[in-house]
Formats: sequence, structure tokens, C-alpha cells
Amino acid sequence: MSIRPTWSMRWTSCAMRERLRIAGFAGVAVALVLLILVLGWAYPPRASVIGTDRLGPDSGEAVANYLVRARDSLQGDDNDEHWALVALTAAVVPRDIPKSVAGLRVARVIYHVPINHVYTSPITVPTPADDAAVIDSARAAAGVLDASQSFDDRTARSTAVMAARLHAGCACAANLIVRGTLNQLRILTTRPNIRAVQALPPDASAGAFAVIPLLPEQTDTAAPGPDDGPVPAR
Repeated sequence: MSIRPTWSMRWTSCAMRERLRIAGFAGVAVALVLLILVLGWAYPPRASVIGTDRLGPDSGEAVANYLVRARDSLQGDDNDEHWALVALTAAVVPRDIPKSVAGLRVARVIYHVPINHVYTSPITVPTPADDAAVIDSARAAAGVLDASQSFDDRTARSTAVMAARLHAGCACAANLIVRGTLNQLRILTTRPNIRAVQALPPDASAGAFAVIPLLPEQTDTAAPGPDDGPVPAR
């Protein structure tokens, strides 16, 4: 006489299979953790790249306080090269970027297109060690804006104005990331149109530090300006 499985028997069987499946996953997870611990003991990790370095003012920081911090960062007598943020008193046109920093290696150009009472975000363009590429970086910044997608009409219109001005070669290069010795950087601070130079420690890794630009129009605090004006046509 055959016995047909009841609903409760089928439920019990499914529950047992589920418990076995969960137990199997748990066993695999434990094995993986043990394997990671063993490998970590056998092959200790190398020192990681320093990722906590940053250049520029803190959000809302008084500009006067930041200028003091930047100046203090140039103290020292080592001959190593340092990454540094150069904040210009007034933004310059692309062709004037190399001479603004006395021929120091420019690694990034930070563009900012100011529009009265309209918020516009800075655009950072990495550059190779070549003056022609540095000068051409404005077109690269404009290309980034051309390819961007905006989710609201105001942002789309302001982005179009920014791109058009960059394509036209506006005086919009506001900050630069350069490479030089402390003495070279101190000399740089004496040049016209240099508002501040802030250096990182010599062991800072390229591309592994954060940057917050100090924009020419930020005179009291390092904070975004108002965004309550009309967006111009061009």
C-alpha cells in the first residue's frame, strides 16, 4: 500500500532542504573567512597609498585662516618635490597658464566659469607634462560639459553657457596643481596674480589626494555663492 505524501510532510522536506542549503552557505562563508585570515598572515599587505591628504580650504572655512595654513605648509628645508595647489588672484586664459607658475610642472587645471548669481561647479582637467596640452585643457573641460547630461532646465542652460565660454578661451583657469620644491613654491608666492600656494608632504602620492579649490570670488569664506539669478543666453 503506497502512502501519498501529505502537505505537512512536503513542508517538512522543503524546510529540511532549506536548512541544509543555508548551512552549506554558512560553511562556505566560514571557510572563506578562514582562508582570508590564513593568507593575510602568510602574505601581509604592503603599505597602502596615502589617501587622506587634501589641498584647499575646508568647506565654510574663513579665507584668511586658509591663507595662513597655506603659507605655513611651505615651511621646511627639504629638497624634495611636493604637490601643491596654486590659487590665482584672478583666473587666466589658457595660454597664460604656464607662465603663471614660472614653468613648474602643471598636473591639473581647475576651471571655474563664474556667472553672476548662478552656481557653477569647478571642472578639473588632468594634464601631461607639456605646455601645449596644458593650454589645450580648456577645450577638454568644454568637452566634458558638452557630453554631460542635465536633469533640469536651469542646469542644462548654465552648463551650455559654461561650455561656450570655455570653447571661446575665457579667463577661467582659477587653480592649478603643480609640482615643485619648497623653495620653488615659496618663490612662486612672490609672483603677480598668485593668491596662495599650499603644499602637501613630499610622500603624498599623485592622484591620491583630494582638492577643494579656492576661487577668486571667495573673499570671506570658502563657500558657494548664491544661485538665485537668471541664466544668461551666452
